[in-house]
Amino acid sequence: MSILQSFEESLNSRERWIISGLTSAHKIQGFLDLIPYSSDAFYRCPLRVLRERVAHCFDGALFAAAALRRLGYPPLILDMIPNESDDDHLLALFKHNGHWGAVAKSNFVGLRFREPIFRNLRELILSYFEQYYNIAAEKTLRGYTLPLNLTGYDRYNWMTTDESLELIARRTDEIRRYDLLTPEMISGLSPVDKRSLKAGLQGANEAGLFKP
Repeated sequence: MSILQSFEESLNSRERWIISGLTSAHKIQGFLDLIPYSSDAFYRCPLRVLRERVAHCFDGALFAAAALRRLGYPPLILDMIPNESDDDHLLALFKHNGHWGAVAKSNFVGLRFREPIFRNLRELILSYFEQYYNIAAEKTLRGYTLPLNLTGYDRYNWMTTDESLELIARRTDEIRRYDLLTPEMISGLSPVDKRSLKAGLQGANEAGLFKP
């Protein structure tokens, strides 16, 4: 039995109805936007996200990767790397007509969906730069990893059980990383203005915010 078949057979009728409606990357993002942001320190597999209707960025990226896989995309995730004053942030990637887009669950308004209009991953990640900041109004994005294809974890049933999620999280820490900024660029960064900071935190779960 394939991992997709196992996932489908694990669903109850309501879960099957919900997942059947996620027929595009935009609709997958819509589902993630509707559920609360989790402040939990543990990970949830895609089935558990669907069942419990809660997720943080790691859970949301894996759920989106699983949902995109049902639509024929490879299940790819990518980790965006901040400085030491912020959390990293996971994206689920998809490619349409040769261009990259992303789906994500975030406590910040600007760190979610991206249309598939980006020619390469660097362009995609840089589109998050101005919205990637902490509650101290510091712009914190510094780099990103190579994509990780989750098919390598199919033998652990990552779509339906939590057992392999720590392995996936550790792997994102080991993958090759690319820097975005030079030291000179970093030294010249301006703080985020109050209006943008307030806008980005609309609807945020305060318990889930990184405290620098």
